[in-house]
Amino acid sequence: MEKIRWGIIGSANIAKGSVIPGIQQSETGEVVAIASRGLEKAKETAEQLNIPKAYGSYEELLQDPEIEAVYIPLPNHLHKEWTIRAAEAGKHVLCEKPLAINANEAKEMVAACEKAGVVFAEAFMYRYHPRYKLINELISSGEIGDIRGIHGTFTFNNANDSGNVRYKKEWGGGSLYDVGVYPISAARMILNEEPKAATVHAFFSEKHDDVDMMASGILEFDKGVALTFDCGMWAAFRNELEILGTNGRIEVPSAFITHQNEQDHIIVHTNDGKRELEVPYLNQYALQADAMGRTIRNSEKLPFPSQDAVLNMKVIDACLTSARERRRVEL
Repeated sequence: MEKIRWGIIGSANIAKGSVIPGIQQSETGEVVAIASRGLEKAKETAEQLNIPKAYGSYEELLQDPEIEAVYIPLPNHLHKEWTIRAAEAGKHVLCEKPLAINANEAKEMVAACEKAGVVFAEAFMYRYHPRYKLINELISSGEIGDIRGIHGTFTFNNANDSGNVRYKKEWGGGSLYDVGVYPISAARMILNEEPKAATVHAFFSEKHDDVDMMASGILEFDKGVALTFDCGMWAAFRNELEILGTNGRIEVPSAFITHQNEQDHIIVHTNDGKRELEVPYLNQYALQADAMGRTIRNSEKLPFPSQDAVLNMKVIDACLTSARERRRVEL
């Protein structure tokens, strides 16, 4: 299979530290160009990561006929503009999460990509790791019984980095956008349904442009099942998921970010005791690139269609409304 030729629009840390190396380690892709707002920065990043071409503007990269697909790690408020411009230039698009600032923007982006006939995916790398297939098999086997609830956490402390784009309200800053999207998307994926209502309480920090630095919430699903979650950018690091059943529970100590150690194993608790299921270390970003590469080259069905991102943004919209207005929001 001829490798997909990727261009990177922006030099954010997530691109340099995770996604670019992931594409380079993938079976289906190679990174051939990177663009930044200044040529020097683009050249510096290209040299660091062995990328052949560097551009001093995003427009120049989109004009490069060699590039087939682009990855967009720009601040959230720029996702819509550059996804649509990339689609109009005929490039397939992998856009960093959250897809947009709201569900309406996400709908416009999906429509533009469909009109242009390009593949469009949201960069939720964790979903491509086979541990979630294993989790679904465990649930389907009935080992833990019927699901009664899911609890997810994703927190970290970066509050001292006052100039970070995560702390700019108009740019789509805040913990719900940045890390709350993970447990929310995981619950939707595991339950294979959409929540009916959201209730969220948040800490909005005046020191950080009034974005939510911590949020705790509940999403109501069918049959009395709920996701309880918390997310934060001014708290100790956690990255966990628990699926509670009538006869047992599944514990995922490293639910979204994987590490090359035993903490990535899945732990199953039942009346028969506790057992650990070994999960191999795999580069989630490479798996994500390969899924998209097979869709582009072989017309394989994208595991997570772009419409899923619209639905996830709809939930985030409800969570933010609930937190701001301090009320339960029906979806």
